[in-house]
Amino acid sequence: MKTANGKVPLKVCRLLTEYAGRYETADFLQGDPSWFMQQVQGKRNQETMAFIASCLSYGSRQVFLPRIQYILDCTEGEPYSWISMGRYRHDIPDDNQCFYRLYTNSMMRSLFRALQHMYQDHGDMESYIRSYAGIDKPTQMTDAITAIEAICTYFLKQGVTGIVPKDTRSCCKRVCMFLRWMVRTGSPVDLGLWAELIDRRTLIMPLDTHVIHQSLQLGLITSKSATMAAAQKLTDRLRQIFPDDPLKADFALFGYGVSQ
Repeated sequence: MKTANGKVPLKVCRLLTEYAGRYETADFLQGDPSWFMQQVQGKRNQETMAFIASCLSYGSRQVFLPRIQYILDCTEGEPYSWISMGRYRHDIPDDNQCFYRLYTNSMMRSLFRALQHMYQDHGDMESYIRSYAGIDKPTQMTDAITAIEAICTYFLKQGVTGIVPKDTRSCCKRVCMFLRWMVRTGSPVDLGLWAELIDRRTLIMPLDTHVIHQSLQLGLITSKSATMAAAQKLTDRLRQIFPDDPLKADFALFGYGVSQ
C-alpha cells in the first residue's frame, strides 16, 4: 500500500477513525502504564506519577508494571512530596543493583534527585517548561517539540543519562507518550493537565517498533527509522485523519495492532 507520500486513502481514514472510537475508553487503562497516574489525586501528584511511569514504560509490561507499582506503593499516593521532600532516598538505595533492566538504583536516584531540584526551583515540571519556553502570560502556549527539548535539556544538564533522551534526534517515544497523557483533553485515559500549556495539535506520535510496523502496513510511512523526523512525518499523515487531535491515532493504531 504505497500511499505514504500522498493523501491518506479514505479506507484507511475510516478504519483508524473506527478503531480510535472503539479503543479510547476507560478499559484501555487496564494493563497500561497510564493507569498509575489515575491512582493519585492532585495535579502535581498526577504529573509526577505520569512522568515516572513514562520513564519506566519500555520492554515487557509484565515486568515494568510491577516496578511502577513499587514506586506508587513507596509514595503512599503522594509522589510529589515523596520526590520534593527527598523521601525517595529511604526507598531507593544508592547502589548499582538493578532496578529495572538497564536502570540501576543509582540511576533512579539520579532521576529523582533531578526532579527534586526542578521542583525546588520551579515548583513543578509545567512551570519549568513555561520558563524554558519564555512564557510569561497564562494565555500563551508552546508546542510539543519545545516541551520535549526542555525536558531533554534539563535532565542532561542534571547529569541524568540513560533514562531521559539527551536530545530530540531520537523519536523520544516515552516523552511523547507523557505529553499525550498531560495535554489531551476529553479523554477517559489522558489527563489534559497541560491543555493550556501545549497545543494538542502539535503533539508528536510516540514511535516504537509496533507503531512503525502498523504504519508500514497501512501505507502511512515507508521508513523503519525510529527518529524524531520519522515521528513527525507520521504525525503529519495522521493529522489528515484527526486534524485537531492527531494523537487520537495512538489509540487507533493500537486497535489496528490488536486486530492483526
